[in-house]
Amino acid sequence: MIEVEPAAASAIFGEHLEQARAFTAALAQHGEERGLIGPLELPRLWSRHVLNSAVAAPLFATGARVGDIGSGAGLPGLVLAIARPDVQWVLIEPMERRVTWLNEQVSALELANVEVVRARGEDWTQGPVLDAVTARAVSALRTLIPLTAPLVRDGGELILLKGANAANEIAAADKQIRKYRLSDVRVEPVGDGVIDEPTRVIRATVR
Repeated sequence: MIEVEPAAASAIFGEHLEQARAFTAALAQHGEERGLIGPLELPRLWSRHVLNSAVAAPLFATGARVGDIGSGAGLPGLVLAIARPDVQWVLIEPMERRVTWLNEQVSALELANVEVVRARGEDWTQGPVLDAVTARAVSALRTLIPLTAPLVRDGGELILLKGANAANEIAAADKQIRKYRLSDVRVEPVGDGVIDEPTRVIRATVR
């Protein structure tokens, strides 16, 4: 059974709540059969996935062009695109069936601020042109940095959604942090006091 919509959803999405409801309902209905979410995720779909992604929305600058590496079901990319229509989102996903899902949702939700690209992060050919890159539940930071940092312009940001082990991931990625010239690398909790378990975000500036 799908989780009852938490009260925090209204505060987080505001006037975009209906789009968030439509996306969550579609994911609940089709997510498991299409290999987007596991069978145990429905009872925590809102709190564990949708709101966990959405609370990071204020971290992105108005007018920015942001890449989401390994978008999968649209977490966090589609959720953030709903919450922040003033930001341009590039959803980068290699698997065809997931790309199909993402394009279907962009159309159904009438999201004019989303571009879906079928590729792996390492296959990106446009160079360091994005203002920021995000990712959620893709891989450890030391593996993620080489996939994300080369896509970001000088002075841009990595804004990576992580779990409770975020600080340890930073320590383990010291070599990659230096190689890709990241500065001001830190863990920033978001959603504290809004959702039960704040989302931990690793932020870093790319130089």
